[in-house]
Amino acid sequence: MALAHRSDLRNVAIVAHVDHGKTTLVDAMLRQTNSFGSHEHVDDRAMDSNDLEREKGITILAKNTAISYNGKHTESPITINVIDTPGHADFGGEVERGLSMVDGVVLLVDASEGPLPQTRFVLRKALEAKLPVILLVNKTDRPDARIEEVEGEAQDLLLGLASDLTDTVPDLDVDALLDVPVVYASGRAGAASRNRPADGELPDNDDLEPLFEAILEHVPAPTYDDEAPLQAWVTNLDSSSFLGRLALLRVFNGTLKKGQTVAWVRSDGSVQNARITELQMTKALTRYPAESAGPGDIAVIAGFEDIMIGETIADPEDVRPLPRITVDDPSISMTIGTNTSPLVGKVQGHKLTARMVKDRLDRELIGNMSIRVNDIGRPDAWEVQGRGELQLAILVENMRREGFELTVGKPQVVTKKDENGKTLEPYDELTIDTPEEYLGAITQLLAARKGRMENMINNGTGWIRMEFIVPSRGLIGFRTQFLSLTRGTGIANSLAHGYDAWAGEITARQNGSIVADRAGVATPFAMIALQERMSFFVQPTQEVYEGMVVGENSRADDMDVNITKEKKLTNMRSATADTFESMTPPRLLSLEESLEFAGEDECVEVTPEHVRIRKVILDASARGREASRRKRQG
Repeated sequence: MALAHRSDLRNVAIVAHVDHGKTTLVDAMLRQTNSFGSHEHVDDRAMDSNDLEREKGITILAKNTAISYNGKHTESPITINVIDTPGHADFGGEVERGLSMVDGVVLLVDASEGPLPQTRFVLRKALEAKLPVILLVNKTDRPDARIEEVEGEAQDLLLGLASDLTDTVPDLDVDALLDVPVVYASGRAGAASRNRPADGELPDNDDLEPLFEAILEHVPAPTYDDEAPLQAWVTNLDSSSFLGRLALLRVFNGTLKKGQTVAWVRSDGSVQNARITELQMTKALTRYPAESAGPGDIAVIAGFEDIMIGETIADPEDVRPLPRITVDDPSISMTIGTNTSPLVGKVQGHKLTARMVKDRLDRELIGNMSIRVNDIGRPDAWEVQGRGELQLAILVENMRREGFELTVGKPQVVTKKDENGKTLEPYDELTIDTPEEYLGAITQLLAARKGRMENMINNGTGWIRMEFIVPSRGLIGFRTQFLSLTRGTGIANSLAHGYDAWAGEITARQNGSIVADRAGVATPFAMIALQERMSFFVQPTQEVYEGMVVGENSRADDMDVNITKEKKLTNMRSATADTFESMTPPRLLSLEESLEFAGEDECVEVTPEHVRIRKVILDASARGREASRRKRQG
């Protein structure tokens, strides 16, 4: 073996908790290195190209960009491949894929919020991969910044995780973590420094040069065996209307060339020869044709019709497969099937059939390693498992935007059995930041959901941080109640904690549903008469059907109502004619809010135009019989 390294290349991932400023920092890195052409118009948060990413302000898919850096101390340009990873644990599969492509990470931490649960999640993944870490304290110019404390918290987290991992990662270099380089930055201002600024101040340097220098100094250049045959690892998939399926891969040894015949090692261990019909590299956010890609390069190839993530491209004369990428097991599931409501197919062009839904779910499996689809013995519905509610809700939202009509079940947890046959369920670590006047109410809310407080910190600023261990079941539907309770000021973040004993029954919802007892159109007359006892999810003149949930009851039990009732006509003029002014505006629920609200006997109807909550059994008398049967059995 003759080890060599690529001094002209660095591969680095930026990892952080959601909303700590990763994508904004990558924007500034691209702009300061003049990576965009003079004719290109580039939006803010250029790496968040997906519509949902822009709407929600989060990164969902791991993406790569190539920056050509020619700094003060470099003799020739150095290519820095930057992977922008999601900060949300629901998209852990994307984080794991991103880390498989790089040789080091920049751990970005907000100068006010400090390390949060997803910071711990992404950092643990980086340490398990034995990647060197650069700590970047971002948003130093926040008025509530506490830079020195946050730096200490991040280093404590690093050392704490390292000590936890010494058994599972035996050759982890803990000593190197005692001397992690620290960079202070404001991604929005495009400024970084190695000198710690005062709280709320910008760094004492007006560009990102110190960050680039830290990357070149502390992220190792890709190493390779110059006598080894070709080895490249597929880490992502894309598609093109001209080229078909595209495989994004990192080359570990050897050289890829356009037109070359290579060995394609499939997931099942079989090997077949295939020809690379197209080879592309990345500059900034644009791909361009290339003739070859060497060790350490991140490239895109075409010519492999059904290639999958984790498969290997190798030398046909000397096939040496690389290990498969592994991801954590799913913890949340929901049933996704065809739309079975009375209003199905009202709009032409919607995708309605079971075959269309199954094909779409199968396509999701190709590029999403952390999703599983299980057969439940029904021809029109399947169980879809994932990391969390958000991940599954985004899958359904994408399908809705693609024209599908669906019936989606309430999210459930994925349970396991221990060696004694006892049921185990997933638990989460929940961190809450909130004004201290809500302490009692939040504690009470989580106690009802079987939450156990582990720690509470009061920084003396009027805000407190509480840490709980809660069954994942207890967090289904928690977010909406929590935001209402804290008047929208509270911040809640959770992270998988592992499996433990079943916590018993949890009553997540205190209020019952208001259910339409017949089909028709919701009338202002009926809604005004009923609004004192309930809040509505539908607007006047909206079409409803029997069994559709049209509102929330002020009491705990469900109530069937006639929301289509019209005022009897007479030939007398009334001074108190119906007016919309006296009607309370309805609460129009989003897809995520609908999934949170739905009860055990309810599901969500999803169409491109509407999201409706409905009873699983629409007929009121059949629902009554089913409830009586369950009571007798229970």
